[in-house]
Amino acid sequence: SPTSPRTDGQTISKESLSHALVHSSPEKAKDTQLDCPEEALWTTQADGRVRLRIDPSCPQPPTTVHQMFYQALDKYGNLSALGFKHQGKWERISYVQYYLLSRKAAKGFLKLGLERAHSVAILGFNSPEWFFSAVGTVFAGGIVTGIYTTSSPEACQFIAHDCRANVIVVDTQKQLEKILKIWKHLPHLKAVVIYQEPLPKKMANVYTMEEFMELGNEVPEEALDTIISAQQPNQCCVLVYTSGTTGSPKGVMLSQDNITWTARYGSQAGDIQPAETQQEVVVSYLPLSHIAAQIYDLWTGIQWGAQVCFAEPDALKGSLVNTLREVEPTSHMGVPRVWEKIMEQIQEVAAQSSFIRRKMLLWAMSVTLEQNLSSPDSDLKPFMTRLADYLVLAKVRQALGFAKCQKSFYGAAPMTAETQRFFLGLNIRLYAGYGLSETSGPHFMSSPYNYRLYSSGKVVPGCLVKLVNEDAEGTGEICLWGRTIFMGYLNMEDKTCEAIDADGWLHTGDAGRLDDDGFLYITGRLKELIITAGGENVPPVPIEEAVKTELPIISNAMLIGDRRKFLSMLLTLKCTPDPDTSEPTDNLTEQAVEFCQGVGSKATTVSEIVGKDEAVYQAIEEGIQRVNLNAAARPYHIQKWAILERDFSISGGELGPTMKLKRLIVLEKYKDIIDSFYQEQKK
Repeated sequence: SPTSPRTDGQTISKESLSHALVHSSPEKAKDTQLDCPEEALWTTQADGRVRLRIDPSCPQPPTTVHQMFYQALDKYGNLSALGFKHQGKWERISYVQYYLLSRKAAKGFLKLGLERAHSVAILGFNSPEWFFSAVGTVFAGGIVTGIYTTSSPEACQFIAHDCRANVIVVDTQKQLEKILKIWKHLPHLKAVVIYQEPLPKKMANVYTMEEFMELGNEVPEEALDTIISAQQPNQCCVLVYTSGTTGSPKGVMLSQDNITWTARYGSQAGDIQPAETQQEVVVSYLPLSHIAAQIYDLWTGIQWGAQVCFAEPDALKGSLVNTLREVEPTSHMGVPRVWEKIMEQIQEVAAQSSFIRRKMLLWAMSVTLEQNLSSPDSDLKPFMTRLADYLVLAKVRQALGFAKCQKSFYGAAPMTAETQRFFLGLNIRLYAGYGLSETSGPHFMSSPYNYRLYSSGKVVPGCLVKLVNEDAEGTGEICLWGRTIFMGYLNMEDKTCEAIDADGWLHTGDAGRLDDDGFLYITGRLKELIITAGGENVPPVPIEEAVKTELPIISNAMLIGDRRKFLSMLLTLKCTPDPDTSEPTDNLTEQAVEFCQGVGSKATTVSEIVGKDEAVYQAIEEGIQRVNLNAAARPYHIQKWAILERDFSISGGELGPTMKLKRLIVLEKYKDIIDSFYQEQKK
């Protein structure tokens, strides 16, 4: 079976274990001393080294990924590291096995000709193979490069060429097809390894995972140890390509120190527990090519001895809840869209429940929300709140798989106030983090000890922040400094100089403010600021949020008005996704249908409304008038709007891989509708 290397006991003999454990501690004795103190804070070369930002605020000694894993082995060797479902039942791989599989993979990559500072690109859904291929790449002196599984062959070609991939690891025949199409344009590519599905037919330089893992047997352990002991914390080991709302993707170079420091101190700020206190159980399902999941699932897991369980590839199409129920994670991370989907599922179920049940849920949630808003930190809950939790909410959380979940995180995009309050009503606090690929993930974290509703948390201890060009309200561009800051963009000197100033501060392009206690509030992207023809600066997100809160039928709202005389808005309606493809369908969600009924419309599909349903149009117009009434000033009023026939989606191009709104693409795609807003009325 294609999954056999995971559990095949033979791949790990007693000898290889004792050998690996005796001989593979080249750095056990000495603490890594950096060979030559580098001067530059950034580089754009794959084999470049940088000066680490070690200073009094951040004095922790730098470590390599291998050292981090080696220390984990000492403490967590026999604990379960990776859980995956094989033929219907859960199986586990221990930390010792995980370490040895990573070494075998490292030797396999060396055998296939992986050169130092070249990449192994991984194109597949989260799995044990993704993890030990990634760790093995770093052990072998290479650079791990994740590619989104949704990428086109052209996008794969751009990345594989840019990072000089010597090997590409894929999960399915569908992904293999993409690589076969572009191989002739990839001069550095020597081999492909496939792990989830069998090879359709024998092909030169294409290996199954079993064949690949056996190749490594021809490489002596000592050869690998020599490579491991030569590694330095200030070398690149991970590349994360930012999907970027504009231009070609940029390869963000992260050093071994970026990874090991952030895995340790970024997660500590989020109150992630080491396994000696309590083993964290995590479900891995968000794309590992994105920094959030990679830091959280893969690297932090090793640092603290967590047990990482892999979801099914169709997790985001609906199977995630089943996995959560079976695994019962202790902490869980989702991009805002994931939490919104869970909220919508609960609303659907509630809408179909009996009157009494629905009333009970609403009562429990309102009592709990009020308590959580009025005294968030009090452990003394009044009787009603405890009763509501015991009778109703605990059952809801259990049905979602959150019975044991102590910490729920989100990041990567703004989350609506509605969603945060909804979960607060279920007694689930959503802890925000803030950071970028360029900060190795979390530079700010919320935790049970550092929590404010709507805030992105406090700076991770050891990291620094400053706001530049502040306005009267104290909002400015967020600039960051610390051990999380990336090495540079691969092969892009101009972009690197734009991002990192002469003193090494990273300019994020995000606008925000800090309150007196150091909590960060993001107000939007600088580039997203709409500057009207009249010179008014309008941040779009708060207005878009207000419209969605006021009109629960609205799924996406996008404000328009840059260099225009007035503001207008594109709206999409909440519709149910196709269960197989996750594509938006024409069918309205329960919540949207309820809205229609409330305003006297019988519509159940989007197409029944667009362009013809007067009752719904009237209701939306009234909602927008209410939003305008609360606006700061006249220039902030939405004067025209239109409903689109289809909700935004990744496949439609309006959303990026993490569900971020791609504003420029929307402007281009719906240009005709937008232009019609601004055409002068002909007399």
